[in-house]
Amino acid sequence: MATMSRLHLLIPSRTHSSSSYSSLIVSSSSPFPNSHSRLRHFSNHRSRTFTAAPPPPPPPPRLFCSRSDRTAEASDGAPEGPSIVGDLLDYLNESWTQFHATAEAKRQLLAAGFHLLKENDDWDLKPGGRYFFTRNMSSLIAFAIGEKYSVGNGFHAIAAHTDSPCLKLKPNSASSKAGYLMLNVQTYGAGLWHTWFDRDLSLAGRVIVRAADGSFLHKLVKLKKPLLRVPTLAIHLDRTVNTDGFKPNLETHLVPILSIKPEDKSVKSEEKSLPSSKAAHHPVLMQVLSDELGCGIDEIVSIELNVCDTQPSCLGGGNEEFIFSGRLDNLASSYCAIRALADSCASPEDLLNEHSIRMVALFDNEEVGSGSVQGAGAPTMFQAMKRIVHCLAHEYVGEGAYERAIRESFLVSADMAHGVHPNFMDKHEEHHRPQLQKGIVIKHNANQRYATSGVTSFLFKEIAKIHNLPTQEFVVRNDMGCGSTIGPILASGVGIRTVDCGIAQLSMHSVREICGKEDIDIAYKHFKAFYQTFSSIDRKLSVD
Repeated sequence: MATMSRLHLLIPSRTHSSSSYSSLIVSSSSPFPNSHSRLRHFSNHRSRTFTAAPPPPPPPPRLFCSRSDRTAEASDGAPEGPSIVGDLLDYLNESWTQFHATAEAKRQLLAAGFHLLKENDDWDLKPGGRYFFTRNMSSLIAFAIGEKYSVGNGFHAIAAHTDSPCLKLKPNSASSKAGYLMLNVQTYGAGLWHTWFDRDLSLAGRVIVRAADGSFLHKLVKLKKPLLRVPTLAIHLDRTVNTDGFKPNLETHLVPILSIKPEDKSVKSEEKSLPSSKAAHHPVLMQVLSDELGCGIDEIVSIELNVCDTQPSCLGGGNEEFIFSGRLDNLASSYCAIRALADSCASPEDLLNEHSIRMVALFDNEEVGSGSVQGAGAPTMFQAMKRIVHCLAHEYVGEGAYERAIRESFLVSADMAHGVHPNFMDKHEEHHRPQLQKGIVIKHNANQRYATSGVTSFLFKEIAKIHNLPTQEFVVRNDMGCGSTIGPILASGVGIRTVDCGIAQLSMHSVREICGKEDIDIAYKHFKAFYQTFSSIDRKLSVD
């Protein structure tokens, strides 16, 4: 505990490595300025002189961006308001790991006027206030308190997760075979691991660095250049791969190549047979990390790194209607939730007539069951709710104040959904085939793999109906297994009303996923409408 209390988050600079990378992002009028606009502002500031400056060069071509990145349009061409798609691309390109996703959410909340809390400090909360805290820098709880809140009123929460299936370095990652330096990795979650072959890969995550005064610093690192590769075997050496299928052994075949093993000329031949202690990680890897962090190799005392695809998130498709990206599951939901919360209380007037507390909870480790201190299986969100209730009650807390607040509360469990695949339509139940670009998918399962009930589904769809937003329904086939989400975990924890929903996508758990561009804006509007109108809808329905 004493060591962890000394850890400090140092968020690295958000500059992009090339103009083509930064040109993927289109700025908007939101309180979240994107990295491209900040780079342009910084460059202009440094170029000031006392003489007339030459005319600026023409802007770089806008790659993979459409006109609707700024303003979404209805089918009749009428503007529907700003789009958040460009900002989502920015968020995805920053958030290579769960740590970076949480750090970026933290940065955006601070920019939007939220106040950072510490879980181990006393809280001083007030109606109208906006607050958040992080845990492990991979989970986050943010909330805004209505001006008319009174003890016993409910929480309106959206929960998502920050992690995605990936490869993670083993504690002893150094390996060498056939003259190559290799990195031993673990598979995290249920990934489509064949999609990780023949990709330009790199590393990102966090390290613990020893400072000059003996303290320890928590730093995030992202190696943007292609550093690793998992090559496939040539078809000449595997003639039946296209008929029998590609079935790699995840322990022996899914090992990334780092570099050619250098010839060690410093050791005499007779000394090579002597035993020596093997380093946990290759010196070349530690040198790359040292150069990136600006510290000595001996100052790096711990690393926790994910293998990441280096290809940027972008728009694609004949009409640029798709988003091509890694980690859409579930950073797309996470960003829509954070953005909806911030925008729903951007000005003091937004909370003036609110009686409840608006909340976002982002958890880690959903892909492996949520059973961790930073996962949804931990009581983080409900402990925060109890602290909020007690803090706002001051000295007196009425009987069952927290329990009454839970009964009044409503949770939206937001995770990505299975869009119907045109080449595998029979994998979907005939009458429940969600499509891309058709709105949020509400998930149902009679065996409680999803927490949706008839009541919670109705309330969530009523929000969409009032705001003219489309929704879809999903039920898995009876002859197939059904995945699950954090919804049932949270719903059963304290008995909070819950609906499971998500944005339809293809290629789920691939290194490169697909979703519809319009669905991002629909989800954002649905979540924002949830915060703004749920109280008025909920009071019209009474279910004992």
